[in-house]
Amino acid sequence: MARFDSLDAWLNWQETLHPRPIDLGLERVAGVYRQLNPDRKSTPTVTVAGTNGKGSCIAFLEAIYRAQGYKVGAYTSPHIVRYNERIRVDGQPVSDDAICQAFTLIDTLRGDTSLSYFEFGTLAALNIFAAAGVDVQLLEVGLGGRLDAVNIVEPSAALVTTIAIDHVDWLGHTEEDIGREKAGIFRGGVPAIIGDPRPPNSLLEVALEKNACLMRIGQAFNYCKHEGGWNWRTGDLQLLDLPEPAFRGEHQYRNASAVLMAVTTLQPVLPVSDVAIRDGLQHAQLQGRFQLISGESPVLLDVGHNPQAVQTLVEYLRDEFPAVKIHAVFAMMKDKDIAGVLSVMRGHVEAWYLAPLKNPRAAGEELLRTYFQQQDIEKVNGGFADFSAAFNAARQNARQGELILVFGSFFLVSEYLSKFS
Repeated sequence: MARFDSLDAWLNWQETLHPRPIDLGLERVAGVYRQLNPDRKSTPTVTVAGTNGKGSCIAFLEAIYRAQGYKVGAYTSPHIVRYNERIRVDGQPVSDDAICQAFTLIDTLRGDTSLSYFEFGTLAALNIFAAAGVDVQLLEVGLGGRLDAVNIVEPSAALVTTIAIDHVDWLGHTEEDIGREKAGIFRGGVPAIIGDPRPPNSLLEVALEKNACLMRIGQAFNYCKHEGGWNWRTGDLQLLDLPEPAFRGEHQYRNASAVLMAVTTLQPVLPVSDVAIRDGLQHAQLQGRFQLISGESPVLLDVGHNPQAVQTLVEYLRDEFPAVKIHAVFAMMKDKDIAGVLSVMRGHVEAWYLAPLKNPRAAGEELLRTYFQQQDIEKVNGGFADFSAAFNAARQNARQGELILVFGSFFLVSEYLSKFS
């Protein structure tokens, strides 16, 4: 019998079930997975880890394989508006019923084993993909890699995007520490694709220790842009005059290049045509990353919440909105590098609007103002009752053609999409 009859009830319970919201370890979740999949059936799998760019890589892979006609399962996190976004089959979020049925089965099989919110979700995704008979599953690592629940699955290819400082309480305080955790998804004899042009040494060392098939951007594969398109190459194989990636920014060429390396290594198992590659690169979809909503004062949404991601945002703004005044609706979680983000964005924003979030992890206005004062940033507006009030103030003050930027947190972008889209 099902413990709950609604997805919201399941999720509310899961948030309190395990004593630690993030418990890095595989023994518990792997044991339940063996019961879910007793025949040890395997599906071609691409596991994607990294600090920034994971969602983009999953979106490119999903679009390319779907363009070829494969049934694709994609598991990502966090969601922006609805939990169902985390588990997609053929580009569509699965139903509440499908997730609840998977949760019920997992709950029955786990016995006394304690599982976290993320572990329940990972097991549900794998169960749903198996039931749907997907041809390929794309798994985004939620945190780290080595001890993340996604790492219970043996990948056919493992891709690491970029490495930057984030989640220091769990992964370590240096890029070397973090790189070592991310490299945990590598396996002996399996393609280990690195899309970071300057990866920490630890990432390379672990790949070599594990005897993985190391493939680095700039060495095993590379790209070059030209007027009207770009070229990609690995060894003697070239893809010429590719269309611009669906997502803007120089970093997306690096993400797309790493994805093409993964697709190439899996050609014997999942053949893909040049036509499907081009179609996928052009038509990949992703909410909340440089997502532009047109209007008298256009709105740009970006979930970037660490200095590396925000530096990429700054570069995008310079390219796409030169000399345009920017009104930033802003919030961040208090465990993030707020000072680092403001240091990168300082000087690029005309006026700031501090948006309160109903989340215990969110930085309050008083704390945010301390960081703004440390950076000598002026024109900071606050005292708003909620996100809507902050956004409406920005919209009222922005003149025609000026940009409203909503950034700093997934939760902030979720607020906009829930209330204004």
